[in-house]
Amino acid sequence: MKILITGASGFIGSFIVEEALSRGFDTWAAVRRSSSREYLQDKRIHFIELNLSSKEQLVEQLKGHEFDYVVHAAGVTKCINKQDFHRINTEGTKNLVMALRELAMPLKKFVFVSSLSVFGAIREQQPYEEIRETDTPMPNTAYGKSKLEAEQWLEGLGDTFPYVILRPTGVYGPREKDYFLMVKSIVGHTDFAVGYKQQDITFVYVTDVVQAMFLACEKGAVGRKYFLSDGEVYQSATFSNLIHEELGRPWWIRVTAPVWVLRIVTFFGEYIGRMTGKISALNNDKYNILRQRNWRCDIGPAREELGYDPKVQLPEGVRRTVSWYKENKWI
Repeated sequence: MKILITGASGFIGSFIVEEALSRGFDTWAAVRRSSSREYLQDKRIHFIELNLSSKEQLVEQLKGHEFDYVVHAAGVTKCINKQDFHRINTEGTKNLVMALRELAMPLKKFVFVSSLSVFGAIREQQPYEEIRETDTPMPNTAYGKSKLEAEQWLEGLGDTFPYVILRPTGVYGPREKDYFLMVKSIVGHTDFAVGYKQQDITFVYVTDVVQAMFLACEKGAVGRKYFLSDGEVYQSATFSNLIHEELGRPWWIRVTAPVWVLRIVTFFGEYIGRMTGKISALNNDKYNILRQRNWRCDIGPAREELGYDPKVQLPEGVRRTVSWYKENKWI
């Protein structure tokens, strides 16, 4: 079986590549010329350069290949210009699919990695209820909107293209850089939280996301969309408390600020990012993400239809992640 993985040099993508190799797939990693290959050292990996911004170039680059599966994990979560979310996450997906269709690629399955963020802040009245696939998406971030637009375009293809969509909640684990900022903050003796209203948060460890991807390849029905989490719900302080524990309980100051303070910080963070050309983790999208109170989601369909069974809950996942950060001298 031959598999193509886009975004292969990224956090999730590099784990997909490892799992594909362990399952004996003929594994092709789609990368850019400038992409780091730090976590793609296995000599069994075949590399292919793909330009997702051009359907015509993709046709030329993919010509002569026949893949059984494509896992489309390429995309961006942070951009200086909002238009780049649409250009990369939406148009990049469309270009890839159009190229595959033009080449009459005999795909068994195309797995698109979307996000719980396509739904935005819904079911925010306490007690919070799980976000369900029957709810109407109302994304409140440029990232979420770009993923939803890609989903809707795929839906328009109907059953003429064998796609399955995965919508993971917050993905964490070794090599991840955004949640790592919280680890660095606690190492620096500060924990920062936003808002006083209860916040229910969900997480999913990276290897459980990868598990779901291969289950989707095997069992996912065309056109289906599946939420992914570890099956548990946590409070806003749980993640930082677990990190603090794994770091040996250094002294710290926990600061909880009102939402309006976050609004000021992210406004200036985005402004400075545009001025300097450097992407800031504290931007307008991050404001909407951090102020959202309900991140519950219904993973029942993934369990029932795919056989998805998350193996790593947050305490064990944080232990593994912090241990990796230490071993690799990130902290």
